[in-house]
Amino acid sequence: MQTVLNKYILLIMSAALIVTAGCEKDKTTETPFRIIQASEDLVIPASVALPANLPAGNMRVATYYAVGVQKYKAQAKSGTAGTFEWVFVAPEAKLYDGTNMEVGTHGAGPNWKLNGRTDSIYAQHFLPARTAPSDNVANIDWLLLMPKEGKTPTGIFSGVEYIQRIATSGGKAPATPPVSVSDKAEVPYTAVYRFSKKKV
Repeated sequence: MQTVLNKYILLIMSAALIVTAGCEKDKTTETPFRIIQASEDLVIPASVALPANLPAGNMRVATYYAVGVQKYKAQAKSGTAGTFEWVFVAPEAKLYDGTNMEVGTHGAGPNWKLNGRTDSIYAQHFLPARTAPSDNVANIDWLLLMPKEGKTPTGIFSGVEYIQRIATSGGKAPATPPVSVSDKAEVPYTAVYRFSKKKV
């Protein structure tokens, strides 16, 4: 009887350890939910902050976490025969919402599209461009963009006037220059994208 009881106690302790380990892992796992949540506490540099738009202010329409690559290609370096440099081509990423669900894509344009729906938006830079360097030189800049002229945002993005790229990680062009005009590079990156409009 004592042997059976001991085995039962050991089984309960093992289960408890497994659950505890799982909880600890969950606390440290960087899920889209946790990253989006943490991004709400970031200090946004003035150059990429939303304008005040007083008296009503602004309204957040959506926030997505992007995981993908920044694509680059080689081009001949001006004034230096036989040498090349990296130029940006386009992003390619999957979008995740605050429930950790994959909900769309981010691609050339740049554009953001939601899966199986008509929700989409294209963007362009303000003039002059609104950018802010990341606190890590390996990370691409933070941005404040506007909807692309001639492309009307649709679905959930209707009326969006500002797109912010913040909390970036990675994505910078390789430090080593290309050796051929045919060279290409895809650099992993992540970022949080916010879509906002003026309150009316």
